[in-house]
Amino acid sequence: MLLLLLIGFLAGIVTAISPCVLPVLPVLLAAGASGRKPLRIVAGLVVSFSFFTLFASWLLSKLGLPQDLLRNLAIAALFLMAIVLLLPQAAQWVERSLSVFSRLRPANVGGGFFLGVTLGLVFVPCAGPFLAAITTAAARESFGARTVAATLAYALGAAIPMLLIARGGREAAARIRGHADRLRVAAGAAIALVAVALVFHVDDHLATLTPGYTTFLQDKIEQSSSAQRELAKVRGGGEALKAKRSATVGLPDYGAAPQPHPDGAWINSKALTMQQLRGKVVLVDFWTYSCINCLRTLPHLEAWDATYRKDGLVILGVHTPEFAFEHVSSNVRAAVKRLGIEYPVVQDNRFKTWDNFANQYWPAEYLIDRNGRVRHTHFGEGEYPQTETLIRRLLAVKGQHAKQFPDATPTEAMTPETYLGYQRIGNYTGTQIAPDRTVRYRFAKMLFANAFSYDGIWNIGAEKITAGRGARLRLEFQAKDVYLVLGGKGTVQVLVDGKKTKTLRVNAEKLYTVRSSKKLAVDSLLELRFSPGVQAYSFTFG
Repeated sequence: MLLLLLIGFLAGIVTAISPCVLPVLPVLLAAGASGRKPLRIVAGLVVSFSFFTLFASWLLSKLGLPQDLLRNLAIAALFLMAIVLLLPQAAQWVERSLSVFSRLRPANVGGGFFLGVTLGLVFVPCAGPFLAAITTAAARESFGARTVAATLAYALGAAIPMLLIARGGREAAARIRGHADRLRVAAGAAIALVAVALVFHVDDHLATLTPGYTTFLQDKIEQSSSAQRELAKVRGGGEALKAKRSATVGLPDYGAAPQPHPDGAWINSKALTMQQLRGKVVLVDFWTYSCINCLRTLPHLEAWDATYRKDGLVILGVHTPEFAFEHVSSNVRAAVKRLGIEYPVVQDNRFKTWDNFANQYWPAEYLIDRNGRVRHTHFGEGEYPQTETLIRRLLAVKGQHAKQFPDATPTEAMTPETYLGYQRIGNYTGTQIAPDRTVRYRFAKMLFANAFSYDGIWNIGAEKITAGRGARLRLEFQAKDVYLVLGGKGTVQVLVDGKKTKTLRVNAEKLYTVRSSKKLAVDSLLELRFSPGVQAYSFTFG
């Protein structure tokens, strides 16, 4: 635990000297210069950032409130503070209005603690591996002592440089006390400018900047083997499986197979444990039903199940969802039926089995022998003949092979998987994204390779986009096949290089084929025209 706390503390310091902290600096300087006590400001920031990093998403979901509500309230509070500093009459009015709250008045805002709480809500740290582990644990509602301690250590590390900055502003103001009125006005103006910048999400851009020194320090502190071991404990999973040579059938031995977590719904089977499966050869497949890479793997898995089940093979599909609709049990059951899957499938909505295997990929295969030892791993598509050969070796079977299917794994250079929601957005260009708000977008004047842009009325959510009037999307792509995860009800018109090719009828949340061709499209322009209410999640290519 001590090592985890030290790594978290150092990771926080790295965050506080990186570009993403810039929106907070003017407020810290202005607050110190206007008389607020730096220690109280930073204490408020630590408490606020720690609490809401861990619990905000869960709390807002339980209350049915928008995820950006707290941020918006914090920005409103910054505007209020700016007005109080700029207009003495407004300060008196606000003070009288809130006199019921005893001495906690906006004129001194608790000596700075309230201001710190506000900053904690708008502080968007540069997301290195340490913070990613914390937020992943929080998203899975894993609020153990280790996660809480790691969050506090990180927040304290980030607070130290900020405390020095706020104290510097206070000491500078003490040297020029004769200009108190001007200092107050300057502080109010600085806070107002920061609030305006936050409205336009300038902080989001800064959070994506990772200069060389930040990357170097993160690699040394957060990417070390010691750090990775500690962060695996925060995430709730074990260390990645490590192979040891074994004389048995000439295969490596990765150790005892981790257990499937018992809290998920089971399809096509009662709940199974590795103890119950002892004596069987088990192939664990991590998948999710809207993933094209997983879907291209399924025919091979189903053929192996049909051929080798009688010989002792058990395929266990671990359905670990990528999008919210994939958490719904009825959706998963319908997909299993639609895809013709007959082997056991367990829902892993909280990523517990995923973490037990320290897995990182869709799809991923873990081949386990009759003694419950992991003997082979494969991540991604492909290598189907090699995997079948190993299955036959562990089963010690001869004779007929399973039905063979062509390997559909793409081999050409193509556009990478493209997420459309702001949480994992990349290669976007055009109108500034307004998270979780329905606004009008305009296409970018030019699209570079693999880039996309929005036009018309859209609501851009964390993981999906929802079409309004005149909603369109353009994408510069290279691929034979284009797939898109869609939801809602309505239509999507498809145009490739200006020519209408098809209309998709959207009636369920699943993967749709936008383009399918034997010819590779190079630097082609895809345009999609959405009817209102249709939702889109991510593109994949083949």
